Amino acid sequence: MVPLPNAQPEAALDDLAMTLVQQASLLTRLVFRHSDVGMSRSEASLLAALRGGPQRITGLTEYEGLAQPTVTLLVKRLEKRGWVRRERVLADGRAVLVSLTDEGRSAVDELRGRFRPLLRGSLAALPDEQVAALEQATDAMASLVNELQKESTR
Repeated sequence: MVPLPNAQPEAALDDLAMTLVQQASLLTRLVFRHSDVGMSRSEASLLAALRGGPQRITGLTEYEGLAQPTVTLLVKRLEKRGWVRRERVLADGRAVLVSLTDEGRSAVDELRGRFRPLLRGSLAALPDEQVAALEQATDAMASLVNELQKESTR
């Protein structure tokens, strides 16, 4: 068990940070590779972000950490597939609000439906102690993400 971060030297925290990002990225790539989801990771991430409700393009660029032209292209691709719709914000004619369509919601549900069996099977193969550790790590990851989101709005 790794001691609490406050007791860790800076180099250990740096190593943990790098390993965390690498493993999270690898997990995502493996899940996509084995799930045959029919969409890119960027498209899936954008659709998942829209499950919380309509968002402006600028909000999506901040959330995804992508340039506005890139997000605009992603939105156009998703719109062409019938998964999102774009509407001008009445109060600000320059702003565009993107929302998930019923077809887009179904695509996200199907995506999640393909991930679950893969991950469920792999998790079931792990010892109970490791599954419990992953549950705790998931809570810790959520706290880390929350901290990073706070920092990005400062």
